[in-house]
Amino acid sequence: MKEYTVALAGNPNVGKSTVFNALTGLRQHTGNWCGKTVAAAEGRYVWEGDTFRLVDLPGTYSLHPDSPEEVVTRDCLDGGADVIVAVLDACCLRRNLRLAVQLRCRTGRMVVCLNMMDEARRRGAAPDGSALAEALGVPVVMTSARDRSGLEALRNAAAQAARSPASPPPWEDAADDPLWVAERADALARVCLGGTAALHERDRRIDRILMGKYTALPVLLVLLGVVFSLTMWGANLPSALLSRWLMALQEPLRRLLSFAPWWVQGALVDGVYRTAAWVVAVMLPPMAIFFPLFALLEDAGLLPRLAFNCDVLFRRAGGSGRQCLTMCMGMGCNACGVMGCRIMDSPRERLAAILTNAFMPCNGRLPTLLVLVTLLWQGRPWAASASFLGCILLAVAVTLLTTRLLTATVLRGAPSAFTLELPPYRMPRVGQVLVRSLLDKTLFVLGRAVTVSVPAGLVLWLLANLAPGGVPLLQRAAAFFQPLGRLMGLDGMTLTAYLVGFPANEIVLPTLAMGYTQAGSLTDCSTAALHSLLTSRGWTAETCVCMLLFCLCHFPCGTTCLTIRRETGSVRWTLLSMLLPTAVGVVLCVLCHGVFTLLA
Repeated sequence: MKEYTVALAGNPNVGKSTVFNALTGLRQHTGNWCGKTVAAAEGRYVWEGDTFRLVDLPGTYSLHPDSPEEVVTRDCLDGGADVIVAVLDACCLRRNLRLAVQLRCRTGRMVVCLNMMDEARRRGAAPDGSALAEALGVPVVMTSARDRSGLEALRNAAAQAARSPASPPPWEDAADDPLWVAERADALARVCLGGTAALHERDRRIDRILMGKYTALPVLLVLLGVVFSLTMWGANLPSALLSRWLMALQEPLRRLLSFAPWWVQGALVDGVYRTAAWVVAVMLPPMAIFFPLFALLEDAGLLPRLAFNCDVLFRRAGGSGRQCLTMCMGMGCNACGVMGCRIMDSPRERLAAILTNAFMPCNGRLPTLLVLVTLLWQGRPWAASASFLGCILLAVAVTLLTTRLLTATVLRGAPSAFTLELPPYRMPRVGQVLVRSLLDKTLFVLGRAVTVSVPAGLVLWLLANLAPGGVPLLQRAAAFFQPLGRLMGLDGMTLTAYLVGFPANEIVLPTLAMGYTQAGSLTDCSTAALHSLLTSRGWTAETCVCMLLFCLCHFPCGTTCLTIRRETGSVRWTLLSMLLPTAVGVVLCVLCHGVFTLLA
């Protein structure tokens, strides 16, 4: 058995990751925006007795590197792949052919994968694959990776190319001549394309309606408002039922541990189990609704248009419109958002995006925000959804303002240009999106949260029950932070909960609830019970608003901080990424508390 290396190369947003997943059976995240893949992903599959190592390269428009992802692609191709599979979008073939010509100038072993043929045929503009194969002198395979069509032919073509003797590239001398490459690509387009002038007319008509100068923002707000409303309306009943079921298992678990000392029972049942049960009951229902709905918007092609419309705002802030895409990634995970900043060409704009990504609420903070707005607007889901939407818009506004502050002070410099590609509108793959969002996001994030909450629950129980001098350690920490908490419209226990939640934001509310009970245990984790607990501790609308502000603006979690340290290579920038959002959060809370005090 031999092993061959197959490199997938192509422009951004041509479906390389979808082809990669279909060939390898893996689940690399696919996104309907350009520049989503920023590092080479690897997988393997066996075909006709041989092993093929498949490398999914970052999307690039050229082999003359101007950005980090283009450097990764060039270095991997120069490293010696046995065969290069050039993935081209059949609906945007004229632009894709320039990279295909550059690749053909560098290798004699190449296969062209004409992807998204289903869309091209549906629009009546399918290219002539035979003519393209003859002009390039390489096999051309027509596929539709989303429907897994043409994959067997692609495997066969890649295997034959990898096993065949290497031949010198036909146009090697012209590889570094951009003018010749452009004229060759235009000639190929004339050969294999027919009447495709109106290919994107449908998308342009939709854009004029949904993404016009006066309609883009209202349409976006309505879509996000519907997503948030469905999330909060649909999560209430499942959360209550799940809470009731999980809490009913406490006593059977305690009976199983009846042989153990009281402190073992307390640590495992009142600490570990109750904290984990709280996390599951509060986080699972809203995430199981929100993430699939958000993924459907992404799959339909709406999120990249958000970056297009926000580019003017980021330009005025001294940043890059691509930062909007990294902010969307940050709503999944801030660590992923920080890594996604590699898609920016300018080091200055990349660093600004890294330092401000923590202002976008991640998976760990979104459930907390949902719970808080639900508590603020009991029985009024539309008001709660409007408040939640307001929180997201506030996060965007704060990100823009802090980006402007950074680019006008420590990160001064001229803005850079970049290519922003709008993908076609597509009918979302509902079944596939639901399954992958549940597996890749909901269950993954929930598993991470439970993994963190298990040791955290034990530590919290110890902090709440170890009482040197008769005062629990958790209460001592809360008393220390009480003056600052009172100045911010909160209390010391809230600030302690955020410090204890540094490993993961998911455990902030469980920490707060356990601290308020003073016994290190939770008797109920439903929204109604939490509302009753917080009200009994003196929480008002002011407290809830200040908590929302600090939830949006505080230091990133430990995983994100480690990612920032790795991406920037600097402890100084990592510390600034922690201090900046925390300082903004403290200032906002103090101002909010002052406004409420004046109004009172």
